[in-house]
Amino acid sequence: MMREELFGYVKKKYKADPEYLWSRFPEYAIFRHSDNKKWFGLVMNVRKEKLGLDGEDTVDILNVKLSDPLLVDMLIQQPGYMRGYHISRGNWVSILLDGSVTFEEICDWLNESYMTTASRQKKQKVRPPKEWIIPANPKYYDIEQAFENADEIDWKQGRGIKKGDTVFIYVAAPVSAILYKCVVTKTDIPFRYDDGNVKMTSLMMIRLQKKYESDRFTFSVLNDEYGIYAVRGPRGIPHSLSEALK
Repeated sequence: MMREELFGYVKKKYKADPEYLWSRFPEYAIFRHSDNKKWFGLVMNVRKEKLGLDGEDTVDILNVKLSDPLLVDMLIQQPGYMRGYHISRGNWVSILLDGSVTFEEICDWLNESYMTTASRQKKQKVRPPKEWIIPANPKYYDIEQAFENADEIDWKQGRGIKKGDTVFIYVAAPVSAILYKCVVTKTDIPFRYDDGNVKMTSLMMIRLQKKYESDRFTFSVLNDEYGIYAVRGPRGIPHSLSEALK
């Protein structure tokens, strides 16, 4: 019952069907990514005695790969979990599909395995929204005038930034402060530009959400209070600054 429920979950969430690779083990099924072909789940029916369990019948297990070896060591101390059967290396864990672990918890670990084994491109695509600081140089572009004329503008797309992310725009000297909070509404807009000083290969659309006073988040404040010593390209921000910017 749980095996079929799990298959249905994977089909609905990840559009992946089980693959049966071994004629000797016709009930063993893998799930794999469509792009890098890595496995993110392996369902097996194994004799209990081989798992160190009481009984002579078989039980279904799900093998998943986790990112943190310390988490693996903690999990295998709990009922229903054990080190990966037949693939114990590489942070694999086997989970009993006999009710020892709730279905919701099993799905959580399968999701973790999916992310652990995903390609960098897929991880970027499915990651939650992120906050960035991006620089603007008034020597090359008058962003203050741009936002006077429109609430949404084109901007050079920073590496790693995706739709839904928040960008805080740091305007360089003579302003030297974070002035704007924007949300990214569109990315990967084709664009080619190179004048020897500025080079762009794609644009993103950003929509203004908030403007800050020029004396609030100055370079000296970012340096002294938040440990930010330079803003030369897109960068993440510490939690304390994120809270202050709200």
